[in-house]
Amino acid sequence: MDLRVRKLKNIELNRLSIDDFKNQNNKQLVIVLDDVRSLNNVGSMFRTCDCLGIGKIYLCGITGKPPHRDIYKTSLGAENSIDWEYYEDIETLINKLKSENYTIAGLEQTDKSKDIRIFEPNTKPLALIVGNEIEGISDTALALCDEILEIPQFGTKHSFNVAVSCGIAIWELVNKFK
Repeated sequence: MDLRVRKLKNIELNRLSIDDFKNQNNKQLVIVLDDVRSLNNVGSMFRTCDCLGIGKIYLCGITGKPPHRDIYKTSLGAENSIDWEYYEDIETLINKLKSENYTIAGLEQTDKSKDIRIFEPNTKPLALIVGNEIEGISDTALALCDEILEIPQFGTKHSFNVAVSCGIAIWELVNKFK
C-alpha cells in the first residue's frame, strides 16, 4: 500500500466562481454579527460563511465593515463573495428579518438555551445572531430571539472565541438544512 499523500492543488478543488456562488440558492441561513469588535473575527466569519455556503452576513452596531485590511487579512477575499449589509440598529434589522419570515436564533448561554446539536429548525429561513466578544448578544437582540442556541462545552473556559463559535454553529445548522 502506497502511504504517500499528495495535497490537492487549488485548481483540483473544483471551487465555485464568485458568480456561481452568488447564484446558488443559499439564503436559508443568514448570519447577524451583533457588535463584534475584532476585525479579524469579522474577516474569519466572512471566510467561514463562504466555505459553508452562507449567502449573506448582516453587520450591526460597532461591527467593522469591508473594505478594511484587517478584515481582508482573515477573510482572504470572502467579503467579495458574501453579500453583506450594515445596520446601525439591530432591532431594526431583526424586525425586518421577521417581516421576511425568518426565525431569529441567538447563539448565547442562557437559562433557556437549547443544545444546538438537538435543535431542529422549522421550514422557515433562519437568521443566526452571534454577539460581542465580551458581552455576547445584546439584551435588545436576545429579547427578540425566537430561539436561543448553545454549543455544549466541556472544559474550564466559559466560551469559545466568537469566530470559532460562529463556525461550529454554522457547520451544525448547514447540515440540518440539507
